[in-house]
Order: sequence, then structure tokens, then C-alpha cells
Amino acid sequence: MAYMLLIMEPHGQRASRNAEEGAHAYGRMVEFAADLKSRGLLRATESLKTNGMRVRTQDGKRIRIDGPFAETKELVGGFFLLDCDDAEQAVAIAGQCPAAEWATVEVRELGPCYSN
Repeated sequence: MAYMLLIMEPHGQRASRNAEEGAHAYGRMVEFAADLKSRGLLRATESLKTNGMRVRTQDGKRIRIDGPFAETKELVGGFFLLDCDDAEQAVAIAGQCPAAEWATVEVRELGPCYSN
């Protein structure tokens, strides 16, 4: 089964780290990803920049809002796309993720949007 781990970081957290602290945190995440890959669990992973945009259509017109978005308390800082046996395995992996020490790791099963 496919599960996504979403790394939900508090706004401003990255800016509060110096370069050495940021490199150390990133290195831990790279090692975590390498371990998952060696175990055949990792489909994909990426870090996401803090800027982004939102797009929606209203009355036939496209509306674009550029971020970062002040009204949100967290931002999606990255993701891991995994192949797991079940939800319990995905939750266990989320608990081993280094980011769980400084962020929330949200676990989501992939599936069609018309089902729970």
C-alpha cells in the first residue's frame, strides 16, 4: 500500500537555524531516506521550498495567490512516498523520521478521492 509522510513544519523554523544546523538536519533526513530506499520502502522523497502558490478557479477565472501564506501555522516542508504493508508500518516509519523531532509527520494513505 502507498503512504505519504508529509513533513509539517512550523513557519519560520528554517530561518531560525544557522547554516550548520540546517545542513545537519538535512543530512539526517538524507540518511533516513537512504535507509528507506535500501529496505525497498521508498518510492520518492523531496524537500519543498517555503514559497509556493495556490490556484483556484472562480466564476471561470483563474485566481493565483502567491505564498508564503501567513494564515497557515505550518507549511509542508517535504514528503516521503512509501510502499508499506499497512498503516501501522507507515506510522512506525513516521516515528523514526528525524523530522518528527522538530515537525509533525502526517501519515496519509494514497487512494482515489471518492473514497475514505
